[in-house]
Amino acid sequence: MANQLTYNVAVVGATGAVGQQMIRLLEERNFPINQLKLLASGRSAGKTVTFKGQEFVLEEATPESFAGIDFALFSAGGGVSKELAPHAVRHGAVVIDNTSAFRMDPEVPLVVPEVNMEAALANKGIIANPNCSTIQMVAALKPLYDRFGIDRIIVSTYQAVSGAGQSAINELQTQSRDILDGKEPECNVLPVGKLPVHHQIAYNAIPQIDVFTDNGFTYEEMKMVNETKKIFGDDTVLVSATCVRIPVVYGHSESVYVELKQDFDLEDVKSLLESAPGVVLVDVPEEQRYPLATDATGKLDVFVGRVRRDLHHPRGLHMWIVSDNLLKGAAWNTVQIAEELIKARA
Repeated sequence: MANQLTYNVAVVGATGAVGQQMIRLLEERNFPINQLKLLASGRSAGKTVTFKGQEFVLEEATPESFAGIDFALFSAGGGVSKELAPHAVRHGAVVIDNTSAFRMDPEVPLVVPEVNMEAALANKGIIANPNCSTIQMVAALKPLYDRFGIDRIIVSTYQAVSGAGQSAINELQTQSRDILDGKEPECNVLPVGKLPVHHQIAYNAIPQIDVFTDNGFTYEEMKMVNETKKIFGDDTVLVSATCVRIPVVYGHSESVYVELKQDFDLEDVKSLLESAPGVVLVDVPEEQRYPLATDATGKLDVFVGRVRRDLHHPRGLHMWIVSDNLLKGAAWNTVQIAEELIKARA
């Protein structure tokens, strides 16, 4: 793949919300594509998608779909990735996978370009995208980790329903209309889990994302714990998470409390965040300016604000972190890794 000018790219899960964003980003960023192959399930095969004014027919993803492919961007569910990603590697493709299938595999780098792009360069064919909530948090914390070190992170997330798919978006909209019309809302989607128990998301907050583990934390919360340690390459960082679904369509928000290893100057912290790649500091509380999910939607960056010292711990720091979960939290991180691999091999 070294020194190529254009590349053959496959998008697996091309009809999904993240897959559609991947295709849009490939077009908008003028990714150097020679041939584009759009792959989906058998029920979507035959449909068409427009890319740069040209109609592309969706093909069913099979083990032989990846012959001649350089980059395979996966976002079709963990089961599909586990089944097909090894076949893509066998055909010589670099897989960038947006599912949880390979994240904690010790042989697979877990990458956020602003944090640990060097790990991607040592890939063995598969590179994993972290969980959307993890991505935005570690991108914001990376400059602080490098300068001061981190002892502990406590994070509470306020996650958009788009993270649970189109059915969750539809249910939020339907429930909202029904409640405003004085009707009893139907609850059929959230939380997504093993039990046939669902709660109202409209005008509500659900303190469960994914199913519960034996320790009382959900899998979503444990993803943030384990993925943060792997990305930083540091098992000594203590991480605790509470993940909550809220009635917002796009954009995850996080309240993050971090205890640094060294004392810090607050203005120095803000300067580090302001100059960090992929991070935008929005922190003017006297003007009521801080990151909002509505402002982050459609943007590629991670937005940070409400930066302040803890009232009690001498090295405690609070911040508010917001990002578009379908972009930096998924599609953009994937395309960005591919772009950085091309730069590194030029």
